[in-house]
Amino acid sequence: MWLHSARSSQPCCFYCCSTVMSAGVLGSRVRLASLQRLHVLQAHLNGLPRGTSRPMSSQDGREGEVLLQTSGCAGVITLNRPKALNALNLSMIRKIFPQLKKWEQDDQTSIVIIKGVGDKAFCAGGDIRAVADAGKAGGSLIQDFFREEYILNNAIGTLQKPYVALIDGITMGGGVGLSVHGHFRVATEKTLFAMPETGIGLFPDVGGGFFLPRLRGKLGLFLALTGFRLKGRDVQLAGLATHFVESQKLAALERDLVQLKCPSQKDVAGVLDAYQAQSCTGREQPFALEGHMQDVDRLFSGSSVEGIVCQLEAERSPFAEKQLQTLKRMSPTSMKVTFRQLASGASMSLQEVLVMEYRLCQACMRGHDFYEGVRAVLIDKDQRPKWQPASLDQVTDEMVDGYFQSLGSGDLHL
Repeated sequence: MWLHSARSSQPCCFYCCSTVMSAGVLGSRVRLASLQRLHVLQAHLNGLPRGTSRPMSSQDGREGEVLLQTSGCAGVITLNRPKALNALNLSMIRKIFPQLKKWEQDDQTSIVIIKGVGDKAFCAGGDIRAVADAGKAGGSLIQDFFREEYILNNAIGTLQKPYVALIDGITMGGGVGLSVHGHFRVATEKTLFAMPETGIGLFPDVGGGFFLPRLRGKLGLFLALTGFRLKGRDVQLAGLATHFVESQKLAALERDLVQLKCPSQKDVAGVLDAYQAQSCTGREQPFALEGHMQDVDRLFSGSSVEGIVCQLEAERSPFAEKQLQTLKRMSPTSMKVTFRQLASGASMSLQEVLVMEYRLCQACMRGHDFYEGVRAVLIDKDQRPKWQPASLDQVTDEMVDGYFQSLGSGDLHL
């Protein structure tokens, strides 16, 4: 999960939430699973009419982690791991993807809505702790999780029906992949967005190489290298959310969306626009980085990470010094890989980016820094990772080249 460091305004814990759940939570899951199966059976026996919210069935007894329902014209995905900040795991991916494809072909489903349970998070990221454990043990999760997550990201990005993500609360890592590629992303005053993967020996994946370089100026590169956090309306002002609606209005917004009759993207946009017009929170506040955008564009315009660091060192302003100290905490290898990822992704399609990123993530799984980052941030929590190589000048171009090499038959196929 994400925690807040007393030493920095940046997030210090990373991308995933622990999978360890209390016995009480597990008991609640069992009761919820039983209730859902009862609803499905009753719907079958009673001929539940279309338009009534109903849960989809599941075969493995873990359906409580993600709820898949139809309501009115909508297919509704609800991430249901509030104790884990709705962190995404492989089991959830394997439920969401086939249902999304079914809804895409279903004439009675006109829109897909995704949301999270609880008031803290939409989705705080992917279950990276489990991936790290599997990598150390030689398990297949290091291939399966990323491959199937990226396939789901592509399915969202190519969906032919309006897709609305209600990103209320923490939205990081895997949660960004579940939202940013869809047609509509609705931020609230509770939204907290960040992609600080360089702090754990990874890179901003789930299509980060596609959407980040398409933000204005050097904003995407700045966010990717520093993990800077955007809050509330700033997520929309940065171009990551399409709309801003106050959190308390989301339930009414969802009701209005599901009651639409065969809505087009224009119809959905009209409803979202109307709710945004009624949401005044933070309306008069400028973008949090507005006063620094010229600095961001200038300081992050270097032709290499080393060039950016040199410009930050020469600047001697409080803003530059803060970013410099942030970069010094990140994995040197991750920063160099991320720099090239975004430079390449700027001219690639989403599909090409995801293929590239699968190569990158598998290289990270073979390396050192990812496991060291997980140790420092999630296990020992000493926040003192020992990166290898330890400095930018030790990360050669040939080493970075290796991350981008084809996996042959093991490549991601979309």
